[in-house]
Amino acid sequence: MGVHARRQRSWHQALVITMLTGTLGALNASPVRALTPYVYTPSAQELEGAGVGIGRTAAQLLRLGQPEEAARLAALAVRLQPNDERLWSVLAEAQLRSDQLKAAAGSLAKAKALKPGKAGLWFAEASIALRDERPDDAVSLLDEGLRLDPKNAGAYFDLGNARVMQSDLRKALKAFEQATAIKPSFWEALNNQALVLFELGNTPEAIKRWRSVLSIKRNAEPMLALAAALNKQTPGDAESIELARKALAEDPNYVLPGHQENQLWGSKLRQATGVLLRQPSLQGVVERAEANADPKSAE
Repeated sequence: MGVHARRQRSWHQALVITMLTGTLGALNASPVRALTPYVYTPSAQELEGAGVGIGRTAAQLLRLGQPEEAARLAALAVRLQPNDERLWSVLAEAQLRSDQLKAAAGSLAKAKALKPGKAGLWFAEASIALRDERPDDAVSLLDEGLRLDPKNAGAYFDLGNARVMQSDLRKALKAFEQATAIKPSFWEALNNQALVLFELGNTPEAIKRWRSVLSIKRNAEPMLALAAALNKQTPGDAESIELARKALAEDPNYVLPGHQENQLWGSKLRQATGVLLRQPSLQGVVERAEANADPKSAE
């Protein structure tokens, strides 16, 4: 910066001060202290309200399928309101959906310490155990949660899945049936009853229950499973071929044995499905499904 510029700036400064004080003599006055800005400090009650509000927004983001953003907001909410187990629960759910299993377990532990009698916290921890492939832990957690909330259909469904992972199919069937006894429209539990019955060798009853599922919900999984069971009874059955076409058009991932296994399909059903999909009339359908399937779904 040149000498002229420095002088010009000094002249402007003097002019401004003169305008404010009314006299150039103010230039020789003692320096004026800067004003201390007023800082608003919210009360504990206001912070509590803010934490709950942020927690609600995090829950809304979860419903919109944005778990990473939800986790960031929920982490702020628990800092503002660390004694609210609801906020820790939202954070745990967001972390779980973001595949942060260890962090989710820690958040749930804090929630349970605040409110150990809340059944949903036990169920949520069981979900983490299932995701982490720890069915024994899941069963213990679900049993405790069901002691607190014995009419929770979703918990019985998870218990059935844990029993399948333990290869205890008869206990799995009982749990799935308890789920539909509480909630008859629970088609996922009814579908899993059929999966178990097929593995137990009761194909006619499995077919009956898959038909019941399809009367509630048209979905690729029960369609393809029913097709495999019908084809087992009558190879090349026209209904089984048509169901297989519709199922693979709706969800091509079911062409992959690894995806079937991830959905808890047993070895007998996977084998029967393989036989069905080798039918010559399905060759084109299978090739299209293989081209469109996501290999990650089979991992």
